[in-house]
Amino acid sequence: MPRKLEKMEGQVVGGMLRLFRNRLPRLRAGSLQEREAVKEPERAQEISLPTFAGGQHFFEYLLVVSLKRKSSGDDYEPIIIYQFPKRENLLRGQQEEEERLLGAIPLFCFPDGNAWAPLTEYPRETFSFVLTNVDGSRKIGYCRRLLPAGRGPRLPKVYCIISCIGCFGLFSKILDEVEKRHQISMAVIYPFMQGLREAAFPAPGKTVTLKSFIPDSGTEFISLTRPLDSHLEHVDFSVLLRCLSFEQILQIFASAVLERRIIFLAEGLSTLSQCIHAAAALLYPFSWAHTYIPVVPESLLDTVCCPTPFMVGVQMRFQQQVMDSPMEEEGPKIPGNFLKVGLRAVVHKVVVLLVNLCEGTFLMSVGDEKDILPPKLQDDILDSLGQGTNESQTSEQLNEHVSGPFVQFFVKTVGHYASYIKREANGQGHFQERAFYKALTSKTNRRFVKKFVKTQLFSLFIQEAEKSRNPPAGYFQRKILEYEEQKKQKKSREKTVK
Repeated sequence: MPRKLEKMEGQVVGGMLRLFRNRLPRLRAGSLQEREAVKEPERAQEISLPTFAGGQHFFEYLLVVSLKRKSSGDDYEPIIIYQFPKRENLLRGQQEEEERLLGAIPLFCFPDGNAWAPLTEYPRETFSFVLTNVDGSRKIGYCRRLLPAGRGPRLPKVYCIISCIGCFGLFSKILDEVEKRHQISMAVIYPFMQGLREAAFPAPGKTVTLKSFIPDSGTEFISLTRPLDSHLEHVDFSVLLRCLSFEQILQIFASAVLERRIIFLAEGLSTLSQCIHAAAALLYPFSWAHTYIPVVPESLLDTVCCPTPFMVGVQMRFQQQVMDSPMEEEGPKIPGNFLKVGLRAVVHKVVVLLVNLCEGTFLMSVGDEKDILPPKLQDDILDSLGQGTNESQTSEQLNEHVSGPFVQFFVKTVGHYASYIKREANGQGHFQERAFYKALTSKTNRRFVKKFVKTQLFSLFIQEAEKSRNPPAGYFQRKILEYEEQKKQKKSREKTVK
């Protein structure tokens, strides 16, 4: 990222944090409220979730968040009514950090505002959010929002599991178990979550089995299996595919690659969080390093006015507020000799992609989304996506089918990066940018890569590569080696024919 833009983004994020703090009431014992939720430093990599080898704790907290009527007016405010585990004897700094974390969570469990009324029916929703600290560390909130058991009108509540681990399918199953026990008694949740907390997070492809007792049902054995291919364990592409066409998904990908501002609109929290996670996952092996809020709370809708890159989800009920927000930036000034003498005009251009997930349409766009990627590689992606999708595919198979063509796109355009890192005697590498993009024989590929290398997506990736003596032995590197082997075999066949 150019230094000027990096400085501007830091100023914008700092301003958002000050705005959020000003809206925060004093913290009360037993009622930790909104605080410092939107810390999206320009270097925070909250989307490309790290690959956990296993052995970590599953979670940090289980929280139940409910709505409480405010002392004045008819509005409600979200409060934490249950917390496990309760931490005592914390140092002052640790206690302040815990208050900041727990103070942020209620707002994101009820991002749709405070105008609620008791309900007799409410569809269960599963969604997630990401909280980023100033140092770039990240915590994920896995949420299940539903009506508690009972008769008559009542208010929904949220079960929220806070973890630093990205594995949405696995935590959804854990929330199923929490919900089942809560229908009986809160006391039944404790032994299950205590057992989970004591269990080690499994390595990719491995299973952890928990023993749990439920009154009237006896002892149950619960198996939690982690996907073998961990780079996609935090995403499910099925909802994104139901909402948008392959062509639209490709245009969103193109906008994200150039680090533009992208807003997703949908009514359901589940739809928003799943689609935005899926869109960000298409960037693998790169990490979205800018503002990222899967579901923007009503009080933070000003986010869409930020002049720096962001990827956010907004509920459909706030569509008009988003449409009325200033989301244009100044273009070059038109010289006065084109207009009346002495006058100069400023061209304002839209630099936002506004995606309506409910209707499957773009409400705003720059207009060049179809021209960002090399045409041949666009066709390759669309051809691959159009082959072999069927209803019998498992979630993992579908994820691989959708992600594969986009990984292959990066293999073909930047997969040769390791050959252009020159190393000193101490092992420190230096990336040879000009030689890197000049190595591409295709003019359209080279034109794209010259732009891409200037993004923070690529800069953060190459900085890590410069520090490492050897390319990481992960999924992306495996695909690079496969592609190089295919090219060798193709050359060999061509020589044989000659």
